[in-house]
Amino acid sequence: MTQLAEPVSIGSARPIDDRHVVIVAGGKGVRLRPYTTLIPKPLVPIGDRYSILEIVMLQLAHFGFTRATLAIGHLGHLIRAYVGDGSQWGIQVDYAAEESPMGTIGPALMVLDRLPENFLLMNGDILTDLNYASLLDSHIASDAPLTVATYERVHQVDFGVLDIVGDHITAFTEKPAMTYSVSMGVYALRKRELERYTPGLPYGFDEIMCDLIRRGAFPACYQFNGFWLDIGRPDDYDRANEEFELLAPRLLPGMR
Repeated sequence: MTQLAEPVSIGSARPIDDRHVVIVAGGKGVRLRPYTTLIPKPLVPIGDRYSILEIVMLQLAHFGFTRATLAIGHLGHLIRAYVGDGSQWGIQVDYAAEESPMGTIGPALMVLDRLPENFLLMNGDILTDLNYASLLDSHIASDAPLTVATYERVHQVDFGVLDIVGDHITAFTEKPAMTYSVSMGVYALRKRELERYTPGLPYGFDEIMCDLIRRGAFPACYQFNGFWLDIGRPDDYDRANEEFELLAPRLLPGMR
């Protein structure tokens, strides 16, 4: 099922009994150094007021999520100290401690017995105004094994592009713009689809995607055209801070 999401996610979410999210927050943030030398990437400050993870938790609470599992590894004790039991956001938080990197899907396998039949899985270093509740609802309605939040990127090629057949140029395009869809790092999953995999082993998002496609159990996409920024590089982090005051009403719905 394909759905185009609204760019601004304002308004109250419809509550359901059990909205659970697994947040992957165990990476070392190598690309964001030196900011992450002493602070885990989900805790780097945004706009001098919030950490990335706090913004995510405020959003999840706004959209009716009641439980969260944080997969922690590198500097995980700092995340535990900062988040605690989640009561400051009205979310019940527990933890999955990684002794070694488990990939994107591996942490969910560690806590599979704690999860409802459908749940959200996301990276802990994303800034977006995506309506997380709408994504989960769309996933449940589609009956897909996995739903991927997707974002359209446009890449401007700086060169003239040639089509070559043998020794001949058959077409030429001057500095074309290439459009493609990318994963936002936010997924909705059906729990029973993960029961075939071995807990305790690392699994990447790519492995699960390829396996589902190979078996003909095609994932769904949830197309989103609002704001999305993956805080992975110093340039992205600087941009987030520069634009935060303008973005705050979108990133923190219901906050004054």
